[in-house]
Amino acid sequence: MRVNEFLLLDGARLPTVDPMLLRATSYGHFTSMQVRDGQVDGLDLHFERLDRSTREIFDRPLPAGRVRDDLRAALDAAGAGDLSIRVNVFAVDDVHLLTRVGPPVEPATQPVRLRTYQHQRAVPHLKHTGSFDLTYYARKARTEGYDDALFHDPAGHVSEASIWNICFARGPHLTFPAAPLLAGIRQQTLQRVLPTYATEPIPLDDLATYDAAYLTNSVDPALPVASIDDVTFEPHPTSADVITKAYATQPSQVI
Repeated sequence: MRVNEFLLLDGARLPTVDPMLLRATSYGHFTSMQVRDGQVDGLDLHFERLDRSTREIFDRPLPAGRVRDDLRAALDAAGAGDLSIRVNVFAVDDVHLLTRVGPPVEPATQPVRLRTYQHQRAVPHLKHTGSFDLTYYARKARTEGYDDALFHDPAGHVSEASIWNICFARGPHLTFPAAPLLAGIRQQTLQRVLPTYATEPIPLDDLATYDAAYLTNSVDPALPVASIDDVTFEPHPTSADVITKAYATQPSQVI
């Protein structure tokens, strides 16, 4: 007798969940966005990321129009314009989009304390579904009394945090790490509107020479860093103002 795929949760069968969806979490890629009034910061960059990654992972394009149609369907189904949306891309014969919709998430308000670890994600330029290591190190940092993890390469150069990019400030000038990392949508949005910025190696030994550090992701556009290991940072209005003014020149895009 041929047995079809099915799922059990704590021993009970789940008749309404398609086992095919497990592939969306095992081999694929994704992007996450915050939607406000039906608009998204850097929406064109999300489209570009999804298409580029689908071409690399599955050898097929992912047209922006198809993604936009699914995003509009998510808005219609939610009946609201303020949402959190994650689009997973996976393939079973053909490319599929699994869209997860939830309530909006507000930016954090408290500066964070980071613990450094030598680590590099596999294929770091892709926002892929292999996130075990990110959760592992974030949890490890919290058990050691910090808020989250910050990674560096074997040469001691900073790369990225668990779910954030990071940048550093000297006066009004921002510097982004040159180590292998995922170029986040917020980071790209910020970089394309800053009047000037640098991308260069950032050694751990040089952290104390910076005035401030900021984390960026889809939720937190510029979350101040309170400390990295034993290096502390005070509030820095000069660089915070540069970032605020830069973002203000980049309007959100309608889905």
